[in-house]
Amino acid sequence: MLIFNQSNFMTFTLMGVPGLEGQHLWLSLSFSSMFLAILIGNGVILFLVATEATLHTPMYLLLALLMVADLVSTLALVPKTLCIFWFNDQDIAANACFTQMFFVHGASVVRSALLVAMAFDRYVAVCKPLHYNTILSYSLVGWLALGALVKGIILILPMPLLLQRLTFCRMIIPDTYCDHMSLVKLACSHTRPNRIYGLFVILLVVGLDLMLIGFSYALILQAVVRLKSQDAICKALNTCSAHVFVIVASYGPALFSSLTHRIGHNIPSHAHILLANLYLLLPSMLNPIIYGIKMKEIRDKVARCLRRETA
Repeated sequence: MLIFNQSNFMTFTLMGVPGLEGQHLWLSLSFSSMFLAILIGNGVILFLVATEATLHTPMYLLLALLMVADLVSTLALVPKTLCIFWFNDQDIAANACFTQMFFVHGASVVRSALLVAMAFDRYVAVCKPLHYNTILSYSLVGWLALGALVKGIILILPMPLLLQRLTFCRMIIPDTYCDHMSLVKLACSHTRPNRIYGLFVILLVVGLDLMLIGFSYALILQAVVRLKSQDAICKALNTCSAHVFVIVASYGPALFSSLTHRIGHNIPSHAHILLANLYLLLPSMLNPIIYGIKMKEIRDKVARCLRRETA
């Protein structure tokens, strides 16, 4: 068996979607459409938050940071995938592969941490509205953003470092991007530390973050139940609705993909790969749509910009 030692000259081969090689061109239409939708949708939200002084509030600043994380993840993933589909450019250098993995997974961790921060923002808005500006100051938003970034770096940086110590006996990755576990499966050396650490990150990010979000919304529901006015209840629930939809869009596909990997043994491998791509791209595409529909301030700003263009 030919053994490949880790070096700067090592090259992996991304197969794209094995079993659907003949459909790569058609798949590229879906991926490129989602790519454009993500760039335009997130770009519009970022532009509005940056240019409109009335949107310089903690909620919208956290939303803008979420859009940045979505864009980083998308830009790390889609261009190489389209190169595979369009030009059959399947080779990727080891360092580029590890870098792509770091940004894709790191952005996902940052996104999850920002969703926790946004849940805290909604808790303060509903449960402590009179102290909202005092509690959620700009400095606190800055610390929350820094904490999300540091969390992403600290948790994901060990992954490529641990991969550096492995010896690879296979170089073909049956996927569209450099996923951590896809790389671990190619190694013919001892991979137990890599697998344990990967599981630790999943449990810490998905498990802990979902628990904190659930705790925040339990307190919100407790406060809503105490409200006597029907209008106040509707207003409180409407305040949280956009964030709830984003949570479902972010964690729903990821949990479904993880579930199919563990119990869907009869599902074809190309279905698993497409699901893995969807759980990364779908939230990035849906988030600006959800906030554009649910948040009146954003709808008004978009309508005003469109009227300026048509005037």
